[in-house]
Amino acid sequence: MNKIESLKKTELFGSLKTAELKAISEVCVERKLQKDQILFQAGDDCEGLFVIAKGSVRAIRENLQGREQVIHIEKAGATIAEVPVFDDQPYPSTVVAEEESELLFISTENVKKFCLKYPSIGLSALRLLAARLRKTAALVESLSLKEVDQRLAAFLLQEFADKRLNKITLPANSVIAARLGTVREVVSRALSKLEREKLVSVDEKHTITLLDTQKLGNYANK
Repeated sequence: MNKIESLKKTELFGSLKTAELKAISEVCVERKLQKDQILFQAGDDCEGLFVIAKGSVRAIRENLQGREQVIHIEKAGATIAEVPVFDDQPYPSTVVAEEESELLFISTENVKKFCLKYPSIGLSALRLLAARLRKTAALVESLSLKEVDQRLAAFLLQEFADKRLNKITLPANSVIAARLGTVREVVSRALSKLEREKLVSVDEKHTITLLDTQKLGNYANK
């Protein structure tokens, strides 16, 4: 793993010079996760933040019945757990590997030390935390004000935009449900509704094709 290159790709450390990145890389500890392996759990004492060098992770919360809500998914080039590093509180969510992943761990003590030494990190952290707040506000709005079929339409548009393909194989409906804040059966009905509206086409292998991107976008925002 090239630690300096991994740090350079992040919003938090990307503005630093090579010598400064090298100093930070020297205190980074490499971590490897298998798919579905837990990195840390909600309520655990915060020990530091993580840079995702390869792969992706999801931050989740669970209710008392064990139903999972995905808060956000982060891919290579992102950092995770900045909030508890700066507010000295426990980790607010459980983080699980979406796939085999490689990460760099930087202790809370070192993060704060480098913030004082390199003030540009602090400004980057403000931008990053502001972006997190906007995403959280958008999630709350979606869960509160939009129907599941609208949320599903928005989810599909984002998936196609991320993968840049004409067709994609959808994950299991239970996985989609965790992203949308609902249950598997409701996702199945919502998907059928989008098919009836001739916005998407789904085959027996759960491969989906968008039939009208513009109308699907209008549907998501109606």
